[in-house]
Amino acid sequence: MKYQHIKRAIFIDRPNRFIAHVEVDGIVETVHVKNTGRCRELLVPGAQVILEVADNPKRKTKYDLVTVWKPGLGWVNIDSLAPNKVVGEWLAEQGYDLVRPEYTFGNSRVDFYMERDGERYLMEVKGCTLEIDGLGYFPDAPTERGAKHLLELAAAVQEGYHAMLAFVIPMNGVTQVFPFAERDPKFAQAYEDAVRAGVEVKLLPCRVDEDSVVFEYRI
Repeated sequence: MKYQHIKRAIFIDRPNRFIAHVEVDGIVETVHVKNTGRCRELLVPGAQVILEVADNPKRKTKYDLVTVWKPGLGWVNIDSLAPNKVVGEWLAEQGYDLVRPEYTFGNSRVDFYMERDGERYLMEVKGCTLEIDGLGYFPDAPTERGAKHLLELAAAVQEGYHAMLAFVIPMNGVTQVFPFAERDPKFAQAYEDAVRAGVEVKLLPCRVDEDSVVFEYRI
């Protein structure tokens, strides 16, 4: 996945989940943050950030904050739409007969439904942006929706689906992800239950540059 128009900036602060103040070319701008998670370990005053120039001139904010530089790690993409975009591009090359995004199953919308040789597949995608000592952790804030999705995937296995949880890791050099029980014990328990039920976990490390997110390899 590649961004077409970007600018460098310096992060100042984040008044709420949706906006941040940054310095662009010596001017303080209010920008949209494309991630409602905490990102406290990343969005610190003085951090270098990458902005995507919005393609809608009528928007109140003309930039989206999409990537952050973390010392010792490099660029970290925090765009919450990026994981599904890169997974969609990747799935299109995996030989499935059908790939359908936003598939309704049970009481949830699962990110992807696939078919191949008469077999049915479901995949839920999560983006991991929290790194501690070289390891990835998810989530960085409690997510009832995340735990619910795992329960739905476990139920899908019982109905004959191949169910998968894909962790996209938009950070250079991080290849492992663990459920962060300290932040969200309910998600961690749902994760363990889903794995025991037969849900497959895929780890998808990425190479992140200023303007792109590319899968390195799959584990």
